[in-house]
Amino acid sequence: MPSSSLTPEQLCKKSTPASLGFQTTDDIETLQKVIGQPRAFKALELGSEVTGKGFNIFVMGAPDSGRTTLSQDYLERKAASEPTPDDWCYVTNFKDARNPKALKLPAGQSIGLKENIKNLIDQALQVIQETFSSELYEKERQALTEELYQSQEDEFEKLNKRVKENNFLLSQTQTGFMLIPASAEKKPLDRETIEKLSDAEQKKLAEAQQELEIAAQKTIAKINDIGLQIQEKIKEFDKTTATFALNPIFQNINSKYTELEQVLNHLNALQEDIIKNAEKFRVQDEGKKESRDWLIKYEVNILVNNADLDGAPVILESHPSYHNLIGHIEHRFIMGAAHTDFTLIRAGALHRANGGYLLIPARDVFLNPYAWEGLKRALRNAQVRILELNSQAGVPSSVSLEPETIPLNTKVVLFGTPLLYHMLRENDEDFAKLFKIRAEFASVMERTPQNERDYALYVKSVVEDNNLLPFDNTAVARLIEHSARLAGNQNKLTAQLGKITNVIQEAAYWAKKEKQELVTAQSVNRAIKESIYRNNLAEEHSRELISQGTIMIDVEGSTIGQVNALSVLSLGEFAFGTPTRLTASARPGDAGIINIEREADLSGPIHTKGVLILSGFLRERYAQEKPLNLTASLTFEQSYGGVDGDSASAAELYALLSSLGNIPIRQDKAITGSIDQHGNIQAVGGLNEKIEGFFRVCQEKGLTGEHGVLIPAANVRHLMLNEEVLTAVEEGKFHVWSLKTFDDGIPILTGLEAGQRDENGDYPPNTFNHKIQEALANYAKNKDQDSEE
Repeated sequence: MPSSSLTPEQLCKKSTPASLGFQTTDDIETLQKVIGQPRAFKALELGSEVTGKGFNIFVMGAPDSGRTTLSQDYLERKAASEPTPDDWCYVTNFKDARNPKALKLPAGQSIGLKENIKNLIDQALQVIQETFSSELYEKERQALTEELYQSQEDEFEKLNKRVKENNFLLSQTQTGFMLIPASAEKKPLDRETIEKLSDAEQKKLAEAQQELEIAAQKTIAKINDIGLQIQEKIKEFDKTTATFALNPIFQNINSKYTELEQVLNHLNALQEDIIKNAEKFRVQDEGKKESRDWLIKYEVNILVNNADLDGAPVILESHPSYHNLIGHIEHRFIMGAAHTDFTLIRAGALHRANGGYLLIPARDVFLNPYAWEGLKRALRNAQVRILELNSQAGVPSSVSLEPETIPLNTKVVLFGTPLLYHMLRENDEDFAKLFKIRAEFASVMERTPQNERDYALYVKSVVEDNNLLPFDNTAVARLIEHSARLAGNQNKLTAQLGKITNVIQEAAYWAKKEKQELVTAQSVNRAIKESIYRNNLAEEHSRELISQGTIMIDVEGSTIGQVNALSVLSLGEFAFGTPTRLTASARPGDAGIINIEREADLSGPIHTKGVLILSGFLRERYAQEKPLNLTASLTFEQSYGGVDGDSASAAELYALLSSLGNIPIRQDKAITGSIDQHGNIQAVGGLNEKIEGFFRVCQEKGLTGEHGVLIPAANVRHLMLNEEVLTAVEEGKFHVWSLKTFDDGIPILTGLEAGQRDENGDYPPNTFNHKIQEALANYAKNKDQDSEE
């Protein structure tokens, strides 16, 4: 075993329970801050305090980073010390009922206004009915109209007297008055008597009748004028009476709102409308239960009531549809027809968050038609205008309302991924103007003693919030190690606290199920293993295919032109590593390196780049004086899907040179890492999964003490291997080697020394590089001979 193999301490950075400074989470204080996100919360602080237009916030981060929960908690703490915003109501616009008016009142006073106006209407009904049914009202009204009625009778008597003087009678019909010729004895003349009169007498009678008809028309007109005067007098008298009766109750309610001009204006308009419609109030019969629908227009529709709010509102709208954001107008269906009024206006999240903060998942806004445009319009105009969705879609709709707009003063906080943020910046010209602040949640934090301590405080907060069993220091230490594993770095901790919360809750479940009083590292380990078991069916199936020989992977012996490369497969939240047999074939020629995956359209651009880099390495190391005469092919055997990434480029180079130099490669080793043109081994991803995947394959076939994995030295800090691998390494059954250069891996894989080039450009005999140099020289020699022939 080469002495450069890594120790268990290098393969996993343990957390010491005693260093945490407590026995259980009951011994420590409650978490008072947000951990691991100083940059994001400085942005939140700035965005929440700057008052300029467009300083809304986009909080971006990976799922489970706590971007929503932590931001909401921060804003709620901040909002608690801010002033409570005003209430908002809608009331009837008595000049135009289609445009209801918005009223602003100090927080909590909307309920009082609604109740006061309801009581006022009840009082108005009672007062008007009592006033207009009183004897005093009847006497005053009669006294007011008696003279005018007498004038009507006098005019009629004058007309009647004149008619009689001219030997006519005045008869009243349904359509007016009719003149009838009469005798001296005032008896009507029949048609035969009139026809017996001489022509002169008949002419005189007709002229008299004509004069009397003109006089009658004038008298009727005068009587009608007097009737109109009576109506006006009565109307004015009723108005004065109603005003006098209502003044005391309106003075009482007005005195409560002397500093609210909008409310006073509405009360004045309301009083005028009641006086104008006093007749409706008068006809109400308390003995009958009649509909009071006509009184709806006097009600108050409370849109936003902040009576129970202490500080500014923080609203999380999890379903940001157009109506849920902007508000909407409901309709009643009566006899198949839609009806609405101002009492059916409903608030949106922008109304409820006015004066505070509105939190919205950005992705969900775009899944709801017109929601994004409606939100942008409200922010651009700094006001909320409730429009029917049909009008937004250009679809004709029934007659509806156009409520008065409400001024908007709220901070909108969107939550989304970095990809969504950059797409919006690139494709929406309004986005950068409206969301000037970016609060970015990091996925990892430094693994410092203070952050480890803060992690313990976070564990306690989860325990308290969910009423779980306390965690001892071994459990917290194991969680910290698991956090470093999720972060993919020994010196980092994951900031995706949602994932840690899941483990905390599952560990508490297993501890309770096993009737423990504390959650220990054993319960945490079980939670982690159970989570793996629920998700690793595909991994078990892959290993089964390998153990059965369906997928051919050799983990013993040596083979020319074949190397165990390592790859990672991701299935949602679960990822696992698996070995892949990588083979190479080389012979003389000038076709260069053929990437079989590329020829089959299975190679991604990064993998293709990695293969092309191999040619650069070969030219620099072995073909500085002579052209490279080589035809070789590379492929991943039994790989039927796409291949991308350059993490197998080092393995490809070992396989290629093994075939070229006819040098066997040990199959009990696997390698991962990318290579540059100068032979440096570069860092790759998924190290823990790759090592553990190869370890399990070797374990199932029987560990010999020679099995192991070669990794880039730059990746050592990323190792947080599981306990099984650490135990095997400690017992000498499995090994992990770190490589800085390509030559570092040659002795481990071939048993040969790499060999250093001398001043003549030659490598020492029996070294790996000498064999390669010799093989290429023979290729070139064979080509020269073929050319001569």
